[in-house]
Amino acid sequence: MARVSNFNAGPSALPLAALERAQSELLDLNGSGMSVLEHSHRGKVYEAVHNEAVALVRELLAVPENYDILFLQGGASQQFAVIPMNLLAPGKSADYVVSGAWAKKAIGEAKNVGTVRVAATTEQDGKYPRMPRQEELQLDPAAAYVHITSNETIGGIQWHTFPNVGGVPLVADMSSDIMWRPIDVSKFGLIYAGAQKNLGPSGVTLVIVRKDLVEGARKDIPKIFQYRTQAAENSLYNTPSTFGIYLLRNVLSTMKDRGGLSAVETQNRKKAEMVYSAIDARPELYRCPVDKDSRSTMNVVFNLTTPELEAEFVATAQKAGMVGLKGHRSVGGIRASIYNACELAWIENLVKFMAQFKK
Repeated sequence: MARVSNFNAGPSALPLAALERAQSELLDLNGSGMSVLEHSHRGKVYEAVHNEAVALVRELLAVPENYDILFLQGGASQQFAVIPMNLLAPGKSADYVVSGAWAKKAIGEAKNVGTVRVAATTEQDGKYPRMPRQEELQLDPAAAYVHITSNETIGGIQWHTFPNVGGVPLVADMSSDIMWRPIDVSKFGLIYAGAQKNLGPSGVTLVIVRKDLVEGARKDIPKIFQYRTQAAENSLYNTPSTFGIYLLRNVLSTMKDRGGLSAVETQNRKKAEMVYSAIDARPELYRCPVDKDSRSTMNVVFNLTTPELEAEFVATAQKAGMVGLKGHRSVGGIRASIYNACELAWIENLVKFMAQFKK
């Protein structure tokens, strides 16, 4: 079959090698005579896969030993509520940096749990052209935590230098840019990400959380939502998304084979530079609404001169084998999601198409 150039925002492209491995192992995992889809999550065959996935997360991100690595369900949207349920004690307040649609959803759920405040926002007429600057943050030094969204998938803006929040735990939704580059995990109290952008298929949520926050979290919430419950059971308290974690293992293995996150970052920066250069070279047709210092390396958003031209651009690109370029329904325009698995050849095809479309 001919694979398309997949620019979907999520679920999104997966590395071909990870899919081919799943294809070859689907009926018989490691000589067990069963598919991973049929294995008990309590059995040794699946346990080996599960533990390898945990180990790869720790290795690739250099996660310190004083952090738990959890594979949960419910997506990042469930974590919007679960984080304040665990970390926002009665009488405390949490700070939220509102940088776009996903940050607004996060603070909206937190308001249902406890007291929160907006520490900064860059909203202008309902849009977010950039991330806040350090000097714009109005932080509460007594806050339970500070929440940021590292990359706004819809708006195409990204933190390139994470904010300094003092001694307050920094919590980050990294759903759409997790593992696009190496980061210093020790700067964060908690990192969470839906897998369906850079890590694997939908249905798995990665949570990396400092052990002292797990131990000090609230106990007056349902047991299933307590981080300590899943941490104590290696994310096997209840049946996890076994196939999702298996495929996540495959994806992380391909990242390691590519040379780790430093190599991944080099490739990602090259891809982003190619697309942004193609936009900036033709300002009479293409325009990126994001300030240059906040442009996302994962979700490149831009507009054409009319909505009619944008619709023609998307339709013509699809005929040429490029899918997923229509912007989010709330903002319109064009969005090329160029996550880790997006191949360089796809970017070359897109850039060539943009030049041809201009003509």
